[in-house]
Amino acid sequence: MADRLTQLQDLVNQQAENFCNAIGILQQFAPPSKFAAFDRNGSQTPQQQEDFAQLFAIQIARTARDIDAVIESLPNDEQSLELQVAGLRKLEQDNQAAAERLREEVRQGELLHEQVQQVLSDIAQHQLNADRETTN
Repeated sequence: MADRLTQLQDLVNQQAENFCNAIGILQQFAPPSKFAAFDRNGSQTPQQQEDFAQLFAIQIARTARDIDAVIESLPNDEQSLELQVAGLRKLEQDNQAAAERLREEVRQGELLHEQVQQVLSDIAQHQLNADRETTN
């Protein structure tokens, strides 16, 4: 459930970013207001405004749909305690099986490490013996 909550938070943050960007575009391309001592020219074309409006409408709608889907996947109050306990038991069994596999891998790794150490020791001993023979 924590993963779903994190996913939901990420989607809410993304939706907030979509709204902020949409507001920024509105501010950027909105026709200027007329003030008595202030004149501003150079607004963008309506075509660009429509493209941005379409883009942000799609993004906001898509993110809203994703938020709804994540909310629907969250457990609700109607789920019984028995189902939650059964899910936790299954997770615990999976965790124990993974821990056992890890212990076996570690055991095999330790055995392999001992074998490598023994071979390295044998090589070092043979080199020492060879060096002694060549110096004599």
